[in-house]
Amino acid sequence: MFLATFIFLLVIGTESILWLGYAYLTALTYDLYSKVSTDQAVVRQRKYRKQVLQLRTELAQTSSQDQFAKWAKIRRKCDSATDSLEKTNSEIAIKRAAFEVKVKGVLYFVVHGSQLLTVMWFRKSPVFYLPHGWFGPAAWVLSLPFAPRGTLLAYHWVSRAVIASNTLVIFLGSVSVAVWFAACRRVCKTTASLVNDFYLKKKLEEADVTAASPQAGTQSSPKKTETRKAQ
Repeated sequence: MFLATFIFLLVIGTESILWLGYAYLTALTYDLYSKVSTDQAVVRQRKYRKQVLQLRTELAQTSSQDQFAKWAKIRRKCDSATDSLEKTNSEIAIKRAAFEVKVKGVLYFVVHGSQLLTVMWFRKSPVFYLPHGWFGPAAWVLSLPFAPRGTLLAYHWVSRAVIASNTLVIFLGSVSVAVWFAACRRVCKTTASLVNDFYLKKKLEEADVTAASPQAGTQSSPKKTETRKAQ
């Protein structure tokens, strides 16, 4: 059962990546990278952002009429910091695009490459054996493409009443890694679809109703005032 559990957990991980999406995961990875990175461009970006926010706050608190000289000086510093920030952002955008390409490549390999390697490595290993006679002649389909089509399992015992030996031979089918991957993927996709239909959509509908209720209240208030005026 170790192989079956390993494949099931692997499918859960890969389907979670597909469900969240490559774009979301790459953006999340870059955000985490930018917070802990020591790249000079990222450090300059943090510095310029902080500087621009401070200068804009000072500019808003300074009167352009009463303190024009101070206001103009802060404005020049703010424009210079903004230009530097834009240049740094363009430089980081190029690095971010290259970073996202690498992360998407890694995610693509994790999703597809890991499954392909697992199928090839355990291609001749059965995930588990099938009970005798449960699936009839169709049992060989579950062993495709490379798993053993069947196993001869011999039970040997010695009769106590009569000193003789008998052997019972049972033909067992097996489930291949590829078939088990397909079954696990179908289970994960069905579960995700049910969660999306019965839980997430319900939450979105409740959020829409909550957002629409204040608007309905504001729209009904003018009507009430008009009716009061008419009375």
